[in-house]
Amino acid sequence: MEPTPEPRAPEPRAPEPRASDLRALRGRRVVLAVSGGIAAYKAVEVCRRLVDAGAHVSPILTDDAQRFVGALTFSALASEPTRTSLFDAADGEPIPHTRLGQGADLVLVAPATAKLLGKYASGISDDLLTATLLATRAPVLVAPAMHSEMWEHPAVQRNVETLRERGVHTIGPDEGHLAGGDRGAGRLADPEAIVTAAASVLARQGDLAGLRVLVTAGGTREPLDPVRYLGNRSSGKMGHAVADAASRRGAAVTLVTTTARESDPHIDVVSVETAEEMHDAVVGRYADCDVVIMAAAVADFRPKVIAPEKLKKRDGAPEIVLEPTVDILAALGERKGHQLLVGFAAETEQVREHAAAKLATKNVDLMVANDVSAPDAGFEVDTNRVVLLDAAGGAEETPLLTKIALADVILDRVAAALDMHDPGRGATDRGVARRQRGGAR
Repeated sequence: MEPTPEPRAPEPRAPEPRASDLRALRGRRVVLAVSGGIAAYKAVEVCRRLVDAGAHVSPILTDDAQRFVGALTFSALASEPTRTSLFDAADGEPIPHTRLGQGADLVLVAPATAKLLGKYASGISDDLLTATLLATRAPVLVAPAMHSEMWEHPAVQRNVETLRERGVHTIGPDEGHLAGGDRGAGRLADPEAIVTAAASVLARQGDLAGLRVLVTAGGTREPLDPVRYLGNRSSGKMGHAVADAASRRGAAVTLVTTTARESDPHIDVVSVETAEEMHDAVVGRYADCDVVIMAAAVADFRPKVIAPEKLKKRDGAPEIVLEPTVDILAALGERKGHQLLVGFAAETEQVREHAAAKLATKNVDLMVANDVSAPDAGFEVDTNRVVLLDAAGGAEETPLLTKIALADVILDRVAAALDMHDPGRGATDRGVARRQRGGAR
């Protein structure tokens, strides 16, 4: 029998839409895909709002979706006729999924049923919608909607987590009234929020293009002998999530990591183990970077002497003398020129106070602080909540988010800081300008 799933962290809720929020949709090609759930009727409103925002909307309806809504409705509202099949297209197009996938700036699935999420996560393509999802390299946003029991099933949660790890964006579901008079989690997110989230995804695409971003991840291991080491519980999930998100947003990313987690294939991965190795890898690449995000949990101390052979229990407890490791973040702060430097502070008490002190003493632009003693926001878990402190004295607390979602929140702050120093420039121009100035800020 399947175990009861752990509570899932909510995705960031989209703010109430403003006209300026939706500008990223203007002139963009959005494939609006509707799968077969009762919430399909709300996709009509999503379609109308996308068109009103200036998007070119190409609708896809599955066979099951047409049991709830009509293709003619979407054809009347969208920018082109609704497609419902891989075959028998009215215009004779032999490979519609390829054309739709290659031409899209965004693929939006609303609602996304448990069936659709399962097929997408498993790479199954047996209709026009799933074939288009596999044929596109555009960002994908899914809005799940189903009954609470289905949403909470471990298989559905695993599928959603798999898609998130692959970079698929999600919004919702919300809590509220469901079909059949029930109430609970599984309600499709509000159409306004879905459209705002779509605009946000598009606004982020390419916003870091031209920038060279270095990210560190994982916990360092300081050897005691050939077998044992001093380390910490860092899984590297946060750092890897930041690196993957930066790559998706167009940056040239180098990831210096102690873990063997799977990464975006476009990322240059540098494997290290100790604090000294991480220091050398980061400092040696620092001059060529525009942004450095130190998400790794670097050991503060290491054994002063490493035993050449395995320590034996029969010899009694050894006396281990520790010495400080190199402070990588401080070293980067001392060398900082054009770079924007982001630090992480893993604390167990007085989180904000300790993080603020590190921000000031280590010449950091943005400090990401969290309480690692919290069971849902510490090491080895998929969720986090942080306080973002900046050099101007600003502070922002985030709600509990998946680390994948939090990565984009952090990068949003990075992009905003770059815009503040280089207003009106594109990301490519910002990177060039910062390197040319060599530190003028």
